[in-house]
Amino acid sequence: MTNSSYIAFSPAQGWHDFWHGNIGEWILTKGLRITVLLIAAVLIARFINWTAHKVTRRLEVGFESGDALVRSEASKHRQAVASVISWVSIVLLGVVVAVQITNIVNVPVGSLVAPAAVLGAALGFGAQKLVQDLLSGFFIITEKQYGFGDLVQLSMVGAPEDAQGTVEDVTLRVTKLRTADGEVFTIPNGNIVRSLNLSKDWARAVVDIPVPVTADLNRVNDVLHDVCEASMEDRLLKDLLLDAPSLMGVESIGLDNVNVRMVARTLPGKQFEAGRRLRMLVVRALSRAGVVTHTEAAPAVDALPRSAATAERSDG
Repeated sequence: MTNSSYIAFSPAQGWHDFWHGNIGEWILTKGLRITVLLIAAVLIARFINWTAHKVTRRLEVGFESGDALVRSEASKHRQAVASVISWVSIVLLGVVVAVQITNIVNVPVGSLVAPAAVLGAALGFGAQKLVQDLLSGFFIITEKQYGFGDLVQLSMVGAPEDAQGTVEDVTLRVTKLRTADGEVFTIPNGNIVRSLNLSKDWARAVVDIPVPVTADLNRVNDVLHDVCEASMEDRLLKDLLLDAPSLMGVESIGLDNVNVRMVARTLPGKQFEAGRRLRMLVVRALSRAGVVTHTEAAPAVDALPRSAATAERSDG
């Protein structure tokens, strides 16, 4: 009877002793506080990400539902700032949680000074690149060098070629570009030595038109001026151009042709689309006017001099 009572009672007594011991009391007090703190931190971090995504999505919906063909500079900057604020907030949240946990477990701050100094020196040497990326990203965003949706060309340290594409994301550490082929470049901000923004406020389409040297340039200028005036009424061009294209005149002279340059101010990032449409209108207008390139002119065979041998054979 006594043995059976002892066996039946021992598990309950063991749990009682565990929860009233040092480990159990630590779990119920400090452990529970740390668990609640970590859960709250995760929920707050998810809320920050949700808010940033909501702001970005609202800006995106506002652009898609509007009549504007391109994003405003303020909208581009707001999306970049929202991304940076969410990232910085999560980092600060992690620091606060770490400090609170050290206070809960009663870790003396004074004893961490020496290890922190050694760790700081190690990070100072090992994380120089990370600090450089963060500082570069900070100045890229605060100086509004480029933002979400901009068409940019970036020169990087050690890269043989520049990276050109549309900005899909800008954070303090990296910039993500999507090229015309659909590829995505992830570039650390510290590697960027020069940024060329092709869609800042407005852009310029440059069209060089080769015409044969034998063509009447006055006639060609009249035709191109008509194209400049008619382009503002074109169904595809009128929404892309900020003003009527202008004719700059002869840009260069070659052996067989001269290049006449036409320029047009367009909406940001729309210079290539406008340039393609302008070239089509120019080709159509010059073709109707009878102006052809030197490669289209057939050689006059009858005007070529005959060789002496050929002349002798024909005389014989």
